[in-house]
Amino acid sequence: MGIPIHSIAMHVHDILAAVTLERDSATPLFRQLYVHLKTAILDGRIGAGVRLPATRTLCGLLRVSRQTVLAAYEQLMAEGYLTGTVGKGTFVSASLPAGACARADAVAPMVRPLSARGELIAGGMARVLHHAGPLRAFRPSMPGLDLFPFDVWRRLEARHWRHSTSQLGYAAAAGHAPLRELLCAYLKASRGVQCAPDQIVITSGSQQALYLLAQLLLAPGDAMWIESPGYQGAVAPFTVAGARVCPVPVDAEGMDVAYAARRYPDARLAFATPSHQLPLGVTMSLRRRLELLRWAEANRAWIVEDDYDSEYRHTGPPLASLQSLDRAGCVIYVGTLSKVLFPALRLGYVVAPPALAAALARAKAVVDRHSPIVPQATLADFIAGGHFARHIRRTRDAYGERRQALIDALDARLGSRVRQGPSDAGLDLCVHFTEPLAEEAVAQHARDLGVDVRTLGYYTNPQAGADCAIAPGLLLGFSAFAPDVLRAGVDDLARAIERAARGGPHVGR
Repeated sequence: MGIPIHSIAMHVHDILAAVTLERDSATPLFRQLYVHLKTAILDGRIGAGVRLPATRTLCGLLRVSRQTVLAAYEQLMAEGYLTGTVGKGTFVSASLPAGACARADAVAPMVRPLSARGELIAGGMARVLHHAGPLRAFRPSMPGLDLFPFDVWRRLEARHWRHSTSQLGYAAAAGHAPLRELLCAYLKASRGVQCAPDQIVITSGSQQALYLLAQLLLAPGDAMWIESPGYQGAVAPFTVAGARVCPVPVDAEGMDVAYAARRYPDARLAFATPSHQLPLGVTMSLRRRLELLRWAEANRAWIVEDDYDSEYRHTGPPLASLQSLDRAGCVIYVGTLSKVLFPALRLGYVVAPPALAAALARAKAVVDRHSPIVPQATLADFIAGGHFARHIRRTRDAYGERRQALIDALDARLGSRVRQGPSDAGLDLCVHFTEPLAEEAVAQHARDLGVDVRTLGYYTNPQAGADCAIAPGLLLGFSAFAPDVLRAGVDDLARAIERAARGGPHVGR
């Protein structure tokens, strides 16, 4: 025997009478009523086929306008929760399954595991430290934002928003053609890169470039060389691709190519930073460069050259790129504008052999169709107007002054306690301790004193063995800080080292 209709009506009446509408809320009343009714239907309190009160009845019950009830009913009808015709009433859709949605307080949400590939992607950047909090000495790899001509950039960008409606649709996956042409000319002149504009693909930063290259060039299980210590953000894309990441030690001449060739002879790709190695600051010798090129040609392997801050050489002109020595078409040149302009721009680029460049553009279209066009067009104007070259000259001079201020302060305050690494290029300076000190203890004391430092151990690949061991120390960024900030930072760092040497507890200022 079924439940009497009048009992069902009373049940619905009780449910609706209990609805509380917040009249001073920013959410419209009809929307609140819609949510209450939808929830009651989904959790089974109002079942399929049940008739709802007439709009006039419900507006009287809730003390709202009839238009509020009509709007809520219309939205629920549009989404398929309700049906109704004039003269017959409004009903919960009979096609809804019984108990359309389990009540949240009765059944725990089902945990659906990620795929094995999903786990790799989700955990790929787990070890990578990201900049957070206010800018403090010695945050590494940060350009001097105080030196960037934001007024010029804003003016150029505003012009595109006002007049360039043709650029607001979809565009070529490879990037904005005028920007690719300008980058081609710039890279030829400054880095000796041999290319045509159609070999350049604009990416959303160098991180996306590495992800796409890893997916295109490596099959699961393929071996690839990577420097250790080295840039930890590069490890993730190759790991996600299922590659066998093979750590290679770095010495005063850069990546030890002979070691890698002997230890991992079947590698399909090598990732290297020939112009300025992170974090040690060394430059790959010509002998090693030629050795790396010969290995790649003989083994039909790829070399990914990451030229991340090559614009900044403080003791002479920038060195020619590894790609400029390549005669076999095995070097893929990756660059970023984060270190030259500002990180939030998220623009990088790849210079690849023509066939690979075309495939890379098609792969990028799968990921995000293309990088935003207005920032690319603004950058093209920035370069064409001479602002880019002026900015590089200005920052190169300023960074040289800041670098020297850091070197002098370290010599004066910590000359006997740290050994400075090469500092003729880049935005950072590596220092090694000359006495037995625990890196993390020094770093924690420094953080307590308001100093932002990275340990050299952080840059060591977790899979690396004793062959990749390096002397303990820190990486100190100088490019984003005025000389007086750097000198004060060295004073705090000296106190941190003294506390670590004494074995004192972590305390603030």
